[in-house]
Amino acid sequence: MKTRTLLFILFLTAGWESAVGAQQANDVTENHVRDLLAQMTLEEKVGQMTQIDFSVISVENGQDADNPIDQAKLDDALFNHHVGSILNTPTTPNNKAQPIEKWRKMTQLIRDTAAKTRLKIPVIYGIDAIHGATYTQGATLFPQAISMAATFNTELSEKAGEITARAVKASGLDWDFSPVMDIGRQPLWPRFWETYGEDVHLAGAMGSAYIRGHQGDDFAAADKAPTCLKHYVGYSYPLNGKDRTPAWIGERALREYFLPPFQAGVLAGAPTVMINSAEVDGMPGHANYHYLTEILRGEMGFSGFTVSDWEDIIRLYTRDKLAASPREAVKIAVMAGVDMSMVPFDYSFYDLLLDLAKTGEVPLSRIDEAVGRILRVKLQSGLFERREPSIPVAGNFATADAQAVNRQAAEEAIVLAKNANGILPLSKQTRILVTGPTANLLSVMNGGWTITWQGDAEQWYPQDKLTLLKALQQKTTGKVTYVGGQRYDEEINIEQAVAQAREHDVVILALGENTYTETVGNIDSLTLPPVQLQLARAVFAAGKPVILVTFGGRPRIITEIAEQAQAVLLGFLPGMEGGAAMADILFGDVNPSGKLPLSYPRAANDVTPYDHKPMEAFEANQYRPLYPFGHGLSYTQFETGGLTLNKNSIALGDSVEVSVKVKNTGKRAGKEAVLVYLHDLVGSVTRPVKQLKAFKKVELQPGERQTLSFTLRPEDMSFIGVDKRRIVEPGEFEVMVGAETVRFNVLAN
Repeated sequence: MKTRTLLFILFLTAGWESAVGAQQANDVTENHVRDLLAQMTLEEKVGQMTQIDFSVISVENGQDADNPIDQAKLDDALFNHHVGSILNTPTTPNNKAQPIEKWRKMTQLIRDTAAKTRLKIPVIYGIDAIHGATYTQGATLFPQAISMAATFNTELSEKAGEITARAVKASGLDWDFSPVMDIGRQPLWPRFWETYGEDVHLAGAMGSAYIRGHQGDDFAAADKAPTCLKHYVGYSYPLNGKDRTPAWIGERALREYFLPPFQAGVLAGAPTVMINSAEVDGMPGHANYHYLTEILRGEMGFSGFTVSDWEDIIRLYTRDKLAASPREAVKIAVMAGVDMSMVPFDYSFYDLLLDLAKTGEVPLSRIDEAVGRILRVKLQSGLFERREPSIPVAGNFATADAQAVNRQAAEEAIVLAKNANGILPLSKQTRILVTGPTANLLSVMNGGWTITWQGDAEQWYPQDKLTLLKALQQKTTGKVTYVGGQRYDEEINIEQAVAQAREHDVVILALGENTYTETVGNIDSLTLPPVQLQLARAVFAAGKPVILVTFGGRPRIITEIAEQAQAVLLGFLPGMEGGAAMADILFGDVNPSGKLPLSYPRAANDVTPYDHKPMEAFEANQYRPLYPFGHGLSYTQFETGGLTLNKNSIALGDSVEVSVKVKNTGKRAGKEAVLVYLHDLVGSVTRPVKQLKAFKKVELQPGERQTLSFTLRPEDMSFIGVDKRRIVEPGEFEVMVGAETVRFNVLAN
């Protein structure tokens, strides 16, 4: 008993010391912020709120120069305009990945120059490292977010965050514009693939795990870096599906579906937020005081700083016509709650805000508030103590361990959607015809923000990585023939493909999308391009078994093809290891375990999420996707059963413990994600037919069984009520796992 008592006292002491240490560190930071603010001139403060693109300090054609920084321009930025942040690569818009030593030299010059300024306030350098250090040559590039979501593996997401942070810091960079926490419920949207899919809980869980890995317990650590939640909020749900166009989201829906993942990101510790480039209900994101100040800070407790997206403050005047002048646009945005402006090509924001502050139209208190937030994050990031890249390249960049994690992520991201008559896995002696526009390109497996903004510069992709075709050729001992072009849009000889199909045992038909992001990726329909449909129909007419493989950022309509194919594998954007992972699955060296983080539509205009309302599956209405949310096959079989709850009735505010058994009933080892859904049977606001509330992924040997436990907390039972506040109502709930359903009651107090 004395030993237990001593251990308990030690535990409490350690916890108290940790809390005291954290408070002391916070006090030191706050004192430093106050001290700096007291010393800063108005010009220095406004400069901290200004973020410029690298092109502003670059020599001409800087992306190809050994030293792309023009020292005179850099001096002007830091000494005359006191710029607080720089982003991007040399040189916009033709930016591309740079060698890591070049990055280290560039950022070192910026650090050295900032150290010569009056107050020695460091620049925070931001980069879109959205699936690895995307703008550093040779970096480990993971599956994009939509594919990471398909793994249903938060441990992989956390490891991806950890590895990305190391690569960013080894590159000499400071700040990662990731993850996207807006949910993907509009598949036309060209940034759909940057989301973690359509589900609120999945997005929050995967994004929070990424943040934990990226930031650790202290993002001032040498191998950690701050993250940035994007794009707050509602950007992902444009009514017409085009990028940077209006969303029509009522506040109840906003609070029910779109805010919770951001709240999860705030709770995970993300210290920065990037703002929605479009508008919600007629109010541009950069002018929305209610969202940026009342909700984000007043309700969600966010204490970091907000940064505008690309050129979006001036667009309040040039595009949105919300402001009568550029000057008014700056005033509106800053007073709404924008702390830092991604200007990005000049010092117009600096000049206009300086004038607004001098006239009192923007109070000095608001300037101090914004600058204090920026300085706080810089201090928390350890930038004031850092005078050189914080970690060496060796052991931190593109390591064998990182490669192994990336390969596992790609393997778990791929979804086996159909496997008629067990045609897969293939024998390695199978004679295979490979055709289709996505068969022999690395870019189509990576998407935008890969080496370049649009990710379409195939010539700059690493030559040691394998396309699907090259991976098949490397793994098989059978005949592999390829009919296709070297570019996505290169015409394929359909007659040759059909003739070759007749000479082979099976056809692997690789379809999908070219790379894109933002407005460049706008499309008018989810239907596949006609040339792909023509190729597919001709190949089917040859009479040989067809295996459909798709790569792309959104669910293009494949119904006609999928119904005729013997097998369907959905790759989405599995990253640099996608080709090798897909080949491993096709030949059975890897057992597929991916599950859909979205409802794959059957038709272009039939987009219904899995957590639909009852009226969406009532009478003539149906939830009838081609493949439902959570769908994904394996080469083994899993059985869930024995679903039980620790209580049949609980009081308001209590939790419920859920237990379920999962068994591998097949003949080979495999991984299975067990999904726990909840349904509130009756509510004062209509409730979805089910909502994902928990999941776990397990690996089981043949015949192995595990008992999994989950906790459903009061917040899992809550919803946004009539008064637009989150509530839990007494009543009956259903817990659903696999084919089983168990009910419990929440009793009124």
